[in-house]
Amino acid sequence: MTAKWRECRWGELATLEYGKGLRGYEHGAGSFPVYGTNGVIGSHAEPLCPHPGVIIGRKGAYRGVHYSKKPFFVIDTAFYLEPKTDIDLKWAYYQLLTQDINSMDSGSAIPSTSRDAFYNLPVKVPPLPEQKAIASILGALDDKIELNRKMNETLEAMARAIFKSWFVDFDPIPGYGPHKEWQDSPLGKIPKRWRVSPVSDEVRVVGGSTPSTKEPTFWQSGSLCWATPKDLASLSSPILLETERRITEKGLQQISSGLLPKGTVLLSSRAPIGYLAVSEVPVAVNQGFIAMICDQELPNYYVLYWARENMDTIEGRANGTTFLEVSKRNFRPIPIIVPSARVLQVFNQQAEGFHHRVVINLKESRTLAAIRDALLPKLLSGEIRVKDAERFVEAELS
Repeated sequence: MTAKWRECRWGELATLEYGKGLRGYEHGAGSFPVYGTNGVIGSHAEPLCPHPGVIIGRKGAYRGVHYSKKPFFVIDTAFYLEPKTDIDLKWAYYQLLTQDINSMDSGSAIPSTSRDAFYNLPVKVPPLPEQKAIASILGALDDKIELNRKMNETLEAMARAIFKSWFVDFDPIPGYGPHKEWQDSPLGKIPKRWRVSPVSDEVRVVGGSTPSTKEPTFWQSGSLCWATPKDLASLSSPILLETERRITEKGLQQISSGLLPKGTVLLSSRAPIGYLAVSEVPVAVNQGFIAMICDQELPNYYVLYWARENMDTIEGRANGTTFLEVSKRNFRPIPIIVPSARVLQVFNQQAEGFHHRVVINLKESRTLAAIRDALLPKLLSGEIRVKDAERFVEAELS
């Protein structure tokens, strides 16, 4: 045991307080976040917990641990941690991330976190100054990740706003002034010398498939990225850097569309429809995608934002009995506006600049998350001390 650290149980440090039922939080306009078992689900005008703190999921198949930097409300599917002694709540949050909350089941019909199991959970407690130091180093990594996420949101919003202004609202384009000549098109009035075309005439529209999962030679030690819509579901930005699963060259031979080039625009076409991303790596895809290879006039970022702006139209092409799906056959005829080459060039220069910065931020955040995940159990168990962790972070980021 590390000197001056003590062993105890969570019941000696804190209580788990029940959340309360609440209506209208989904559309709340309050300044206090509302937490459920899996995180923030709305806002409310009044907090239930009057201080920053830890939220622990109470009900559901997956029950998470969360931290709020400000007072918050908790609904009745979660607990919040109320200290019984002087502990640093941010340290408590990181300590609980090392625990399997979902194994503390009460045995009820609906999976529920057992307070008794939580109170009996052993914990190693460092002195308060060291708790704060541990929380500080881990928190600094998380803060930088969050800053990158917010920066990326801003960059994406800027690119999307430019697309809407230029290609939906037809506002004046900087350097060109207002459009002076117009022409009729299947989509209404558009600027002169622009045109409307089926999307399949402007990009290569392909799908994918799943090689047999019972054939080990298709999967074992695979090095080629293979995407499913699940890979896009958790993205904070519409950029695909990696996939959960990889296939072998032999597995790739089972997919008629093959390995799609870097820069391909991916659209989930079922379960659900509408996830979007530009792949930053060559990737094969399963049958849940419409993939758009942008090797003609339209750049991929234009196609990405076109798809986002026209998602209602895309979803309107869906059909199916078991679940809705947009088939390639129904997708290909969707009309897309093709601006003049010079306007596309100007847009792409701006969009590429935004997305290059987004990719840099995402890669940095991935590195920071890997450092945090490596340090977390070692710092919380006392295996390494704060000074050693600081040197490790400095070395990894240099």
